[in-house]
Amino acid sequence: ECEKSFNQKSHLTVHMRTHTGQQPYRCEECGMSFSDRSNLNHHRRTHTRVRPYVCGECGKSFPRGSHLSQHQQRN
Repeated sequence: ECEKSFNQKSHLTVHMRTHTGQQPYRCEECGMSFSDRSNLNHHRRTHTRVRPYVCGECGKSFPRGSHLSQHQQRN
């Protein structure tokens, strides 16, 4: 379907789900489904309010490291 290649079979498996729409990882709290276990784990933080990534400048916390990085780039 596309020309992407991967060094690990597991990465190919996850990528193929973008083509098939398969989302085998389901949140028990709200029923949302995800194609990747790590996305489900990040999503679960919305229910627990866990925000482990803290800005050293202002103290604001974030559920994902990428959100902290975006915050730091803006400030």
